[in-house]
Amino acid sequence: MIPAPDRNPDGTEQFPEQPLGGLPALLAGLQLADSAFPSGFYTLSHSLEGYAQARAVTPDTLAALLADLLRHAVGPGDATALALAHRAAAAGELTVAARVDRRLHAGKLSREMRQAATRTGRQLLDLAAEVFREPGIADYLRLVKDRQAPGCQAVAAGVVYAAAGVPAAHAVAADLFAFSASFAGAALRLRLTDHRRAQVLLHGAAPVIEETVRAALRRETADLGSTAFASDIMSGRHERAEARLFAS
Repeated sequence: MIPAPDRNPDGTEQFPEQPLGGLPALLAGLQLADSAFPSGFYTLSHSLEGYAQARAVTPDTLAALLADLLRHAVGPGDATALALAHRAAAAGELTVAARVDRRLHAGKLSREMRQAATRTGRQLLDLAAEVFREPGIADYLRLVKDRQAPGCQAVAAGVVYAAAGVPAAHAVAADLFAFSASFAGAALRLRLTDHRRAQVLLHGAAPVIEETVRAALRRETADLGSTAFASDIMSGRHERAEARLFAS
């Protein structure tokens, strides 16, 4: 509720100034999660094209597939790695973030998923180092360039969000929303949905995103890993497809 206005000496209304605490971090999070941020997500379908090629997904099952990927693939994998990397980067322990990075990379079973993760992660670090000019981002980019860490997107995002002052829960939520928006965009280009239903899809994913954030923040490094084996199979088939619209 907006407080009642005071009165200026001339009788005009004067509303008290509203607190803006945390606004810079919010703006940084919005910028990083924006589909216009050139991280390379627009080139990925997150295994959706493999499902479409196998005719294993329809417009009616799209929401269930997104929920399953959030809960069983991205959640215990990338979202958990992001939370762990954020925690490590905020504490100045980039070698711990690099250890999480290597474990996440090793758990990605398909070649295209590993390549997609490192390509988008390195692109994110390189651009974020220029945009935010925070030493921690440049330091982690140096570790990646020196091949001490593979530079997976989720870990890179954790480092960047921490350096930008975005709280861990907001960082994980923003990245999961970016994943979901990218998934919806891929569904559009694969003609599995339209623009209106894509927005319904994103809104419907919100409770699953919240659930996934809470679970990711509770996990430790030993819990890191995906159990979405159908997605891995679709990704493996997609690598060998004669025609591909997406890199993954």
